[in-house]
Amino acid sequence: MVQAGANIGVLILSQLYSEAIFFLYIASYTKPILQMVEKQKFELEYIIRTSPKVLYTRLSSADGLAQWFADDVNINDGIFTFIWEGAGQEAKKIKEKAGKFIRFHWLDDDDDCYFEFRLEIDEITSEVALIITDFAEEDEIDESKQLWDSQVNSLMQLLGS
Repeated sequence: MVQAGANIGVLILSQLYSEAIFFLYIASYTKPILQMVEKQKFELEYIIRTSPKVLYTRLSSADGLAQWFADDVNINDGIFTFIWEGAGQEAKKIKEKAGKFIRFHWLDDDDDCYFEFRLEIDEITSEVALIITDFAEEDEIDESKQLWDSQVNSLMQLLGS
């Protein structure tokens, strides 16, 4: 009886081991497939009728961003926490040239991805252009552009532009 019990135990362990190996085998092949979905870089340009200084404050400060981009924004140790409907998403400011551009990286996103607000002033007309650079999966680019259009529309209303 002891021998039969030991054989069943070995059989169960053997089955569990086989299932674990199978899972690792499948995982090793699906992970590269999942990683192959690369995000595409895209840019949007908006003409904003306001001074570059006023606009840049709305793009780079917690108070400014909370007025149009998120419900609330907190900064702690260089990490911006953007809050929408009670849920937060964290980003780190990775590059900035005051008055010209600011670049953020979502902490839960791919290392190469970022979103950036850049100001360009036309030398002839003095128009202020806001250029937004972002990344999205190919099948989500249109949706991302619509979201940015909506957000920037809120910004323009705030500025009276």
